[in-house]
Amino acid sequence: MKNRCPWPLNDPLMIEYHDLEWGVPLHDDKKLFEFLILESFQAGLSWRTVLHKRENFRRAFAGFDVEKVARFGKKEISRLLKNKGIIRNRLKIEGAINNAKCFLLIREEYGSFDNYVWSFVGHRPVINRRKKLSDLPARTQLSDAMSEDMGRRGFKFRGSTICYAFMQAVGMVNDHMVSCFRYREITNS
Repeated sequence: MKNRCPWPLNDPLMIEYHDLEWGVPLHDDKKLFEFLILESFQAGLSWRTVLHKRENFRRAFAGFDVEKVARFGKKEISRLLKNKGIIRNRLKIEGAINNAKCFLLIREEYGSFDNYVWSFVGHRPVINRRKKLSDLPARTQLSDAMSEDMGRRGFKFRGSTICYAFMQAVGMVNDHMVSCFRYREITNS
């Protein structure tokens, strides 16, 4: 039996996500856009809820193709609001479309969204040493800075807590418990 962080509980999909994705440094703009969208839909909800709808989100948001999502209009918004497989929140849907447009502007300015987001951690993962779940912060100074900058650039649903969850998901910070088998694997990779 592997010792892992306690938050996946006994949910097979959460365990798979924890073991294979969470905290792994990610530098692919398409996947970064996916997590940006998913984390924004998580606001006020559990990650489990979003993760279990991930494939529905993928289909609904054109495979997380940022250029396509940026062109979504009233017709697509109406379609998404009727899609029972996703979280049907008008503000979050409109925010995702807005954020796709902002994402493209950042990519144009920085050469990639990857260059932009990773600049907040000096292009190297922050390796934390969390011993228990209660050690995990909801936000940090780094996520505050990212949230503030994204806000200036017009992003919606980009609060510091959302930014920190994004940073954890894409490996900008390693917040696996030190006792978790993934902590060393990710730290040493």
